[in-house]
Amino acid sequence: METLESLKWLKEHNLYDLSNKAALSLKKVFTPCLAVKDEKVLIVGDVGYENRNAAAVLSGAYYLAAEQLKLDTKLILQGIKSRGDVSDDDVVRSLSELKTGNIIILNMSDKLGNIKELGKSFRRWVSKKNHRFISAMSLGDLATSNIDLILKAIDVNYKPLQTQHEEIRQRMEKAKEIHITTPAGTDLYYNKSGIKAISADGNYTIAGSGGNLPAGEVYSPPNGKRIEGKVVIDGSSRTHEHTILIKKPIELTIKDGNITEIKGYDEAKQLENTLKWAASVAKNPGNVRRICELGIGLNPKAQLIGAMIVDDKTLGTAHIGIGSNYWFGGNIYAIIHLDQVFKNPTIYLDDEMLKI
Repeated sequence: METLESLKWLKEHNLYDLSNKAALSLKKVFTPCLAVKDEKVLIVGDVGYENRNAAAVLSGAYYLAAEQLKLDTKLILQGIKSRGDVSDDDVVRSLSELKTGNIIILNMSDKLGNIKELGKSFRRWVSKKNHRFISAMSLGDLATSNIDLILKAIDVNYKPLQTQHEEIRQRMEKAKEIHITTPAGTDLYYNKSGIKAISADGNYTIAGSGGNLPAGEVYSPPNGKRIEGKVVIDGSSRTHEHTILIKKPIELTIKDGNITEIKGYDEAKQLENTLKWAASVAKNPGNVRRICELGIGLNPKAQLIGAMIVDDKTLGTAHIGIGSNYWFGGNIYAIIHLDQVFKNPTIYLDDEMLKI
């Protein structure tokens, strides 16, 4: 559905007023996050599930905000796309019609879908075309009534946030060894010597760049050497289908960078089932249990809500990623990338405690 039909759909499903209300706070992101000038803005979302229409509401809100800023903007809502699905024709066509150096905003209940002839990787295509993008994916678990929790995490003061992120990124990048403990029992050693750290601070002003909004994490892949210990997941857990708010913690035993044991109750079983599923369909089944990321949440307005796009940015948390990391500087190719969030970390970078 292109612009007029998408706006009509929002009105018919009583979501337009929510989008209009949300547009006020989203107007603030176009300058600090995207340095918008006179570029075209393409906004792509999906219709969501019953009572879980966060992707549609956010997309409508970004469109209305861009319109209020008098930007040349277009809105498309497509059907929900999951792994293996293909993007709707009007999405692929609209992307292909964008000339170089424009802006794309994605809000998805699950995934964007395969963009056909444009390539296998949306990020690589964006970089090649010198576009800039922001995205919020896997929103389908979030009730429409909780849209304010995402907006709150987006509506931050970006300048001091970006300054703080850069300071922590530099410290993390210089570190060779990271040691993390938590009151719940996490005790993890993570070797990242020689590997760059990355800041997801909302600054996507450089041509070819892009990333998440909400922003708020510094993270790094490992260097392929020693990762070992125990991680107790007591925040939230991403499976291939959902983000689960943890009631009974999941305990992961890690040796040589691989998960060797998963203990716990229902949440642990869901993660174990996901990893078994991934191994059964993967080209590289040996990679689906590998630890691929260590990240630190830094967004003071984020909170654990059961949507990983917000959960892993929450101040007072850290997370590990399981599976793929080739697209942010690692060398692991896997069919999954699953963040696992734990609370109240004490973090040592080369034996010096990180104060946040």
